[in-house]
Amino acid sequence: MALQLKSASPAQGARWLRDGFRLFGRSPLAFSLLFVSFLATALLASMLPLLGPVLLFCAMPLVSLGFMVAAESSLAGGRVHPGQFITPLRGDAQKRRSLLVLCGLHGLALVVAMALSDAVDGGAFDALVRSGAQGQRPQEVEALVGDPRLAQGLALRFGLMALLSVPFWHAPALVHWGGQGPAQSLFSSTLAMWRNKTAFIVYLVAWVGMIGLFGVVTSLLAGLLNARQIVGHLTLPAGLVFSTVFYVSLIFTFHDSFGGTEAVVSAP
Repeated sequence: MALQLKSASPAQGARWLRDGFRLFGRSPLAFSLLFVSFLATALLASMLPLLGPVLLFCAMPLVSLGFMVAAESSLAGGRVHPGQFITPLRGDAQKRRSLLVLCGLHGLALVVAMALSDAVDGGAFDALVRSGAQGQRPQEVEALVGDPRLAQGLALRFGLMALLSVPFWHAPALVHWGGQGPAQSLFSSTLAMWRNKTAFIVYLVAWVGMIGLFGVVTSLLAGLLNARQIVGHLTLPAGLVFSTVFYVSLIFTFHDSFGGTEAVVSAP
């Protein structure tokens, strides 16, 4: 289908978050199951030495597109289910090849970004992750956190991931619904992100505000009830909901950047 590059107003950035929560509210269990199935698959992949993380890096464009397909199905009154992660790989062979190329490029780019970050921090980040998993003593963890290379590596790590998200934000959807090739979709996504940068900044600020407000409210609640453990009990489900809503809201960023899509409605 033909897509048209559109301009999104700053206010639309806040509406993306609102509409994400509204759509999630239509099928909270189904969307949550979608995210949990992704987490379970990621956990299984992480058990494969070396190859597992690379496969996960490669799969991320399909993960975001799968949520967009599910969200579009929900908007059209259809079902939401984990099978929609592979829906884009069915049918048109050219689109499938383009999506697989995007997955390969994304995986390669992330591997390079992680390797550069590891070179800068000297492995401090990996050591910190291992310390948490192995339950090392607080003094050892404090020493790792105090390593100045860790901050430098984290800055580079998140900076490169932010830059990488720009061309890949809309690219899978542009292949799936717009029939664009890998190079064209990456360029179109970058152009749309730049054109609508103010809306995306508002979107980011809205998310930061939402998460910050949750932190303040839970801290106040814990203080009033004199139950500090409540913060931990609420953080996990809230993290699940926020992560799921983020992926659900991607369809609205695409709608306002390129117009509507042809709804992918699952069979009843």
